[in-house]
Amino acid sequence: MDSDAWHRATLALELLAIDPGLGGLAVRARAGAIRDRLMARTDPAARRIHPAISDEALFGGLDLSATLSSGQLVQRAGLLDAPATLILTMAERCTTQLAARLALALDQGQAHCLIALDEGAEPDEALNPKLAERLAFHVDLSDVSIRDTDTAQRGKTGALQDVTHDPDLIDQITGIAAQLGIDSLRAPLFTLRAARAHAALFHRTRVTAEDLEVACALTLAHRATQMPESTPEQEEPEQSPDQPESESENETFDLPDELLLDAVRALLPDNLLDQLTAQKAKQGRGSGSGAAHKGNRRGRPLPSRAGKITDGARIDLISTLRAAAPWQTIRRNATGRDGLHIRTADIKIKRFEERSDRLLIFAVDASGSSALTRLAEAKGAVELLLAQAYARRDHVALVAFRGTGAELLLPPTRSLVQTKRRLAALPGGGGTPLASGLLMAFEEATQARRRGLTPTIAILTDGRANVALDGTGNRKQAAIDAQQIAQVVRANGTDALVIDTGNRPEPALRNLAQTLDAVYLPMPRADAQRLSASVATALGD
Repeated sequence: MDSDAWHRATLALELLAIDPGLGGLAVRARAGAIRDRLMARTDPAARRIHPAISDEALFGGLDLSATLSSGQLVQRAGLLDAPATLILTMAERCTTQLAARLALALDQGQAHCLIALDEGAEPDEALNPKLAERLAFHVDLSDVSIRDTDTAQRGKTGALQDVTHDPDLIDQITGIAAQLGIDSLRAPLFTLRAARAHAALFHRTRVTAEDLEVACALTLAHRATQMPESTPEQEEPEQSPDQPESESENETFDLPDELLLDAVRALLPDNLLDQLTAQKAKQGRGSGSGAAHKGNRRGRPLPSRAGKITDGARIDLISTLRAAAPWQTIRRNATGRDGLHIRTADIKIKRFEERSDRLLIFAVDASGSSALTRLAEAKGAVELLLAQAYARRDHVALVAFRGTGAELLLPPTRSLVQTKRRLAALPGGGGTPLASGLLMAFEEATQARRRGLTPTIAILTDGRANVALDGTGNRKQAAIDAQQIAQVVRANGTDALVIDTGNRPEPALRNLAQTLDAVYLPMPRADAQRLSASVATALGD
């Protein structure tokens, strides 16, 4: 139920207030009244940060104006100098560098707490996984209505240090995490801390079965990578006459693993496997745009560096003044002159990160083994991807392989109309010269890289290669040729994507994807829309 998501979100905030060592909460919700009501329950002293925040704001640095006015070195404190609750807006845009800095602050155990507001609209737009791993809780409020938010806040809670637990409890939690496919050791530790915080929330001095069940649901459900298997019910052992019928709250308890798994299983999404595939593809390929390289004229600003005033160089005035400020008193005394003293060593040069254009090379299987309907779906998917590439101003090339060889139907271009015309005229039939298609796509990728483009090869095939590189019908040699070319492509550092369009996944094609170090997408029953969406996700668009 949607109200359950709101209850989990508010409960997570209460547990974080008791134990900041739980790291924080990742909230999947767009900006609006629902999210505002949740943020109203956070610490009033919480500080908001954004993905473009500087290192100086986080860790502190030189107070330039105070230093210049006083003539003495004045340092300014950063947000991470003292324990605080940080609210990261637009968390799905958090850079790898910022995620690493926040993760380091959380790992140091200085009672920092992070509330990450994930505003992503697509499944592949999400918080950095390394940072998300350090947050105990995750909740999705996308489907919560305003009626579900009318819940009262609890009053005073118990003391966390007074809560004890069964020493064997950690073994049981670790076993539950293993059954859910969770390989992180942080997860069971978060579960134990959440159980203790939940017990303190209800003024209990020992972790109970209810505390453990709630903690497992809050900390393990969103981390699961596999559906837990149901275990057969076992008969409960008969109670001996000498054993008391009931145990007090402060005694140990024995909660079956199946009950804990049921609590987690109830929160697992129906499309868990699809979400994991999309996340894996996103992590494997990185950004969907062209490769980043350093420039001096446009793009995202990078930290400035020491340099000389040359043609085309742009001085970072603030950084230059900041470098010169600590030496002003010494330089004035040495020269006997007032005013601002700037030396060559103080000069800082601006740097920018610009991205090259991307070339998306489609290598489409047009052989007879690809049924006409599958070829039509592949054409439809390519057309949808072409429209997206055109909107991003990417370059597109089209290679078709059939019969005894491959053909470059369309050299790198930005013309959407011309590309669609060539694709519509693509015939089907004949053998599957997969090696020839891969070789021609690689040759185009090599030429594109020389022109400053960032190439990516997308292969659409059923994987039944039966034509060798020399044009002969030799299935064994065809597989060897494809593997050899794949090794060359990987050694060259060219990104690739392999889409298996066969009726069932082809092991040989999976091995080819492993050789290419490429994302492998088996899509036996996918239409054009799903094909294009999966490719776009794998490319990080």
